[in-house]
Amino acid sequence: MHRFPSEEWTEAWGVALANDAAYREAGKAWTFGSVAMIVQSDPANGIHGDAGMILDVHQGECHGARFVEDVDDSVDAEFVILASYAHWKDVIERKLDPIKGMMEGKLKLVRGHLPTIIRFVEPARIVVTSASKVPTNFD
Repeated sequence: MHRFPSEEWTEAWGVALANDAAYREAGKAWTFGSVAMIVQSDPANGIHGDAGMILDVHQGECHGARFVEDVDDSVDAEFVILASYAHWKDVIERKLDPIKGMMEGKLKLVRGHLPTIIRFVEPARIVVTSASKVPTNFD
């Protein structure tokens, strides 16, 4: 089990995504740069500053994933999505669709072009599915 969010969890997610044949096919058209998922500070859950997972994705391949601590929405990524720990947990547990979450304001696109993200609904769902395959400890 990997604690969420953490360097180990992020690395396992990157490996899961890199090995996902469905993502390699569905994400082929993605040429828009890296995507950062930022978890807002939540001291009750051990997150004392905003933490982020940055996926280096291009044309259906995950070239890496890195974890960053004490970041803000200026993190080096072309797309930055910000949400609370509880909402990211719901996404990873597949209780909240990421695109629907953005439309409902539960996940906030703070950098990037929303119509571009919306065009990639299926790859986004596959990215979430790969995250849900990581043995995760939310405690």
